[in-house]
Amino acid sequence: MLDVSLLGTGGMMPLPRRHITSLMVRCGGNELLIDCGEGTQTALREKGWSFKPVNTICLTHFHADHIAGLPGFFLTMGNADRTEPVTVIGPKGVSRIIAAVRVIAPELPFEVRTVEIEENEQAFEVDGLLVTAFKVKHTLPCYAYEIVLKRTGRFDADRAKAQGIPLKFWSRLQKGETIIDGGITYTPDMVLGEERKGLKVVYATDTRPTDDIARHAKDADLFICEGMYGEPGMDEKAKKRKHMTMQEAARLARAAEPKELWLTHYSPSLVRPESYMDSVRAIFKRSIAARDGQEATLLFEED
Repeated sequence: MLDVSLLGTGGMMPLPRRHITSLMVRCGGNELLIDCGEGTQTALREKGWSFKPVNTICLTHFHADHIAGLPGFFLTMGNADRTEPVTVIGPKGVSRIIAAVRVIAPELPFEVRTVEIEENEQAFEVDGLLVTAFKVKHTLPCYAYEIVLKRTGRFDADRAKAQGIPLKFWSRLQKGETIIDGGITYTPDMVLGEERKGLKVVYATDTRPTDDIARHAKDADLFICEGMYGEPGMDEKAKKRKHMTMQEAARLARAAEPKELWLTHYSPSLVRPESYMDSVRAIFKRSIAARDGQEATLLFEED
């Protein structure tokens, strides 16, 4: 199960009723945050979710509306009595960015570790999730993120019994652990069937449309994509500023066929995104003009 919430849906600057775009994903008691613009800590408080379980923060790029909330967020985490390390993943230069942040948030009760993305596409294991960063097309280095919760094959008790595997090891094998006992090695493949379909969320913002976005979003359970502009005549502005229109996001979704598309990262001038959704849904029917606090609980498909 994955709990997903858009803490904010705004681009460039926060508005009185719209926070800056950021995404929170919860899984197994842990939280992963993507981007942390100004006001993210306020948005999380409004959501009612805790700061303390945030183990990893992924940054798409280093424009202020995606990182300016980090000092306050760190300080609030510290006030929540967090002592475990926090990992920040981002483009090359993230170590320098965090060092600068620590100038105004110097005394934290936890370590802040940084991981710089070295490749155009790079995968990380994060609290049981497979997180893949892949480069997109913006005015400076920028990455989108694919988040996957894998699902193991069904446990076969008959196979376990036939091979004489002690009952006490069954649950550990089911969780993917390899066990050595009395010189005998027990591996998960001895008792598990083929891997089943997991859950996938893709988050892409501050970019022009790219084939890689459609490839990663293919058959996703949820595709979250920027729709900076919705009104007619904004195509050239979107191209110049390396952003995307709502209709362009819908075309990516049409190619990728996710279960649902959430639009986000609206321009401050885009006051009522829902006004333009007829043209979006004409391209991809399962589209939503997301609002702050938009949330979903994603569940594994029933066998």
